[in-house]
Amino acid sequence: MWRRAVSSSSTTPQLLLRKLSPPSSAPSLTIVRSLTTTSSATTPPHSQTLFSAPLSGNTLKKVEDVMPIATGHEREELEAALQGRNVLEINYPVGPFGTKDSPAIVKSVFDKRIVGCPGGEGEDEHDVVWFWLEKGKPHECPVCSQYFKITQCHQLG
Repeated sequence: MWRRAVSSSSTTPQLLLRKLSPPSSAPSLTIVRSLTTTSSATTPPHSQTLFSAPLSGNTLKKVEDVMPIATGHEREELEAALQGRNVLEINYPVGPFGTKDSPAIVKSVFDKRIVGCPGGEGEDEHDVVWFWLEKGKPHECPVCSQYFKITQCHQLG
């Protein structure tokens, strides 16, 4: 009913307030303002505090500016993204087929990691073979003879 009364073009907000309110009470200024302004043109005052103010171009953003409640791994990902790094790049190694002389490099935060070998491309592909890869010990895939070596990247925390 309220929406129908407000959207009708034949009544003005002041007349509408006089019809809906008791005769002894005066219309509130905030109600008149909310009825006369369009909702798409301005941000409602109650939601202005929900959005952060735009930052100038020369200041560095912090995680609190992007997502104030981020903690743990999510916070690490956001900090890295603001610095231009990708924390999760270690999960998708890409490179040439690993040989004994130049093994495929796999990044890890720890000294040991589980690695899956899908084989080469095209006809050389095989079912994924999973194995533990340890620091300082190159590993050879038993199916396609591809060599893997682990390198330690950034530390956690």
